[in-house]
Formats: sequence, C-alpha cells, structure tokens
Amino acid sequence: MWDKSNKVLGVLGGMGPLATQLFYKKIIEKTKAKRDQEHLDMIILNHASMPDRTEAILGGFGEDLYKALLEDARRLVDNGAAVIAIPCNTSHLFVHRLQKEIPVPIINMIQETIQTLAKRSERIKDVGILATDGTLQSGLYQNACISAGIRPVVPSPEIQKLVMKIIYDGIKNGGEIDYNDFIAIEGELSDNGCQAAIMACTELSCFKEIYRLPDYYIDAMEVLVERSIVACGKEVKK
Repeated sequence: MWDKSNKVLGVLGGMGPLATQLFYKKIIEKTKAKRDQEHLDMIILNHASMPDRTEAILGGFGEDLYKALLEDARRLVDNGAAVIAIPCNTSHLFVHRLQKEIPVPIINMIQETIQTLAKRSERIKDVGILATDGTLQSGLYQNACISAGIRPVVPSPEIQKLVMKIIYDGIKNGGEIDYNDFIAIEGELSDNGCQAAIMACTELSCFKEIYRLPDYYIDAMEVLVERSIVACGKEVKK
C-alpha cells in the first residue's frame, strides 16, 4: 500500500538496463534523506525487450515503439505512479504524444536539459550534441537549442560512428571501450568551438560516470534525476 502523502515516481526504463540502474542509483544519491522513509517511492519498469529506439525510428517502425511506450506508461499510472520519468533520450520523440494520453506529468528530459544549460552562469553559445543516430535525426536537441538561442553542433559522420561505437559496442554490449575514440570526439568538439557538450544518450551518462568526465559534459540524465526528485516533493542533496 503506497503512502498517499508521497508522490510515486514511475520510471519507464530498460532502455537500456544499465542506464536505468544508473538512474535509480543517482536518484538515491541525489535525494536529501537521512533514513529509508525519506527517499522516493518508485515503480521501475525495466522493459529491456522494448524495441531498439534508433532502429525503430530509422527503420520506419516508430508507431510500434510508441504503442509499446504508451502501454508501459499506462501500466505505471495504473499501479500508482503520480509522475513519470523516461531515462531514454531517443524515446522523447514521442513524449508529447504520450503526455496527451497520460493523466500524470511526464518530465521532458530534453526541455529540462536545455533550460538548465541556458541558465548556466557562463554563456554557452555553441554546444555539442552527443547522441544516437535516432535522437540526432529527430532533431529534438537541435530544435530545443535553437529555440534557446544556442547553436547546436552535431558530430561529423566519421565522429558520429565513434559515438555510436561507444554507445552500442562499449556500453550496451559490455565490450571494451577504446578511450582514443572519445579523444577524437573531444577533438572535434574543440575544433568546433563548443563551450559544452550534452550527453544526450543515457548510455553516455554511464560513460561519463565510468570515466568521471568534467562538468563540460552536461548529463541529461542528471538533469532528469533532479527534476524527478523535485516533482515528487523531495529535496535535492547539494
């Protein structure tokens, strides 16, 4: 039986499983709490068999993906979720459609990330977007950046292959990561004059955690974590 005084966070997860695990870990670490009962009540739906988001979008099967996301979101609401978080950037292509069908708020990770970026003390004029092919093709981050007066910089085709290699062969597949690939990515970001770069894929959030990357790399998952805590009426640990 849920404590009715607490808002339950529903997590539409499994995209991928390691990213969902990291999201949960960060929720615990970032919540200001001195005992178990002061942490968030959560429902984590780890739908690992969800179709690959990039493959679905690029392959023309986006509608099937949307229906699966909608079914999961409804399942979370039916089980008591008062707020929904989706720790998957590519899936946010459908967040506006989902929100029209779901009676509880869905936190928009893309919008929240760009708002956070726009409020930074140092002026960010040019920002790199490190994401899956599907997220880049959707234009979600590019459009949000332009609306905020920020120039989005997407990787060249050659560098984008390295980004996808880290995401799929390194994190999702659990394979070895050649850090020289990331050095090449960093080099192009520098050559393009980027004052920051967005980790716009939750597998890259895992990469940032593993290698302890600096604040130059803005983690969309971390933004989602903090917004989720606040949306459920809790306080973020400073």
